[in-house]
Amino acid sequence: MSDVFDAVMLTLLIATAVSVARARDLLAAVVIFSLYSLTMTLVWQHRGAPDVAMTEAAVGAGVTTVLFFITIARTTRREKR
Repeated sequence: MSDVFDAVMLTLLIATAVSVARARDLLAAVVIFSLYSLTMTLVWQHRGAPDVAMTEAAVGAGVTTVLFFITIARTTRREKR
């Protein structure tokens, strides 16, 4: 069962990382990045590192996402061509 979880999490991490890199809409990129951070939180918890998981959840998915949203609100949302 653990191998299935690891495979699903690895696939989700790769998919979200590629999606963030390819996203043209900054708001979509921030939401996908937040999903990446939440997935990493699950991976750290599954690996037996709850302290790292809580830090990832607070900083990666929490504070960083809020700061990105504030930055997008003060700048443009779409990439210029």
